[in-house]
Amino acid sequence: MSLTPKTVPTGAIRFNTDSNKMECYNGTKWMQIAVSSPDLDGGARGVFGGGNLSGGVTDVIQYITIPTAGNAIDFGNLTVARYGLEACASRTRGVFMGGRTPTPKDEIDYVTISSTGNAIDFGNLIAARQVSGTCSNATRGLNIAGNNHPSPSVYNSIDYITIASTGNAIDFGDTTGTLYGFGCTATASPVRGVYAGAYGAGTNNTIEYVTISTLGNGLDFGDLVKKTYSLVACSNSTRGLFAGGSPGYTTIGMITIASAGNAIEFGTLSDGRFELGATASLVRGVFGGGIEPSKLDIIDYVNMATEGSAVDFGNLLAANQGCGATSNAHGGL
Repeated sequence: MSLTPKTVPTGAIRFNTDSNKMECYNGTKWMQIAVSSPDLDGGARGVFGGGNLSGGVTDVIQYITIPTAGNAIDFGNLTVARYGLEACASRTRGVFMGGRTPTPKDEIDYVTISSTGNAIDFGNLIAARQVSGTCSNATRGLNIAGNNHPSPSVYNSIDYITIASTGNAIDFGDTTGTLYGFGCTATASPVRGVYAGAYGAGTNNTIEYVTISTLGNGLDFGDLVKKTYSLVACSNSTRGLFAGGSPGYTTIGMITIASAGNAIEFGTLSDGRFELGATASLVRGVFGGGIEPSKLDIIDYVNMATEGSAVDFGNLLAANQGCGATSNAHGGL
């Protein structure tokens, strides 16, 4: 190999011709990347939790099988009904963080994705918050920015948890002075967490990143295609997608997570909306629910490897605004 650690940026990817494996540089050494999903008990599942329905806030968790298409199926219930929450996952656990009902919540609860059943208490965030960004690799989950509506408190803090354990979140670092507040979204590779779109002093198009295995403050990555917030993000291990956003954009933007730079046009959602949920497998990005101007129950998806418009997947159990979504096969694993 011609590259040495002194010349390699954290997050760089290479093909090792000696081992015939893809590797990613974590800032200290090259780590092998898993390029295929293992056999998953129950398949590659996406789970959607909570949300705001026409009849009020819900605690319902529902699931889809990502490689197929069809309507969502009842999974169980959150410990607390809420919307504006976010979710992340390992290959086994799905974790739901924060939200409001209507007051902000600091609850963290979890489910075993391959089964069905009610969520179990995990712990608490450092502060009650809603509409924050959440992402994970196989070990850690991060909760980023958010606000304490209806109080004026907005956050630029990043909390983290160890997904395999239970307990309260711990301080990770901070976003920059540009990216803070509510409407943030996040996604990840096994190495990097990338987040964007918060509304603090105004709408911005900032994208930032952190290295998940370390602690520290966010670093500049680039810019979104549009200035927006309350959008969603999902990824495979190399590509991140940012979709929708206020005031009802259809735009899907794309980044290469291991590098830095501005998002480029990927395609469009089937319906413009914000406060939706998103998750992915290594093949598909899936988007569910949202509002603009009415709450929606639609689920649509894209092929992560190509560019183009989203196509119909099925429907959520009900029209839903502000649900949290994750999967056991996303790009951070």
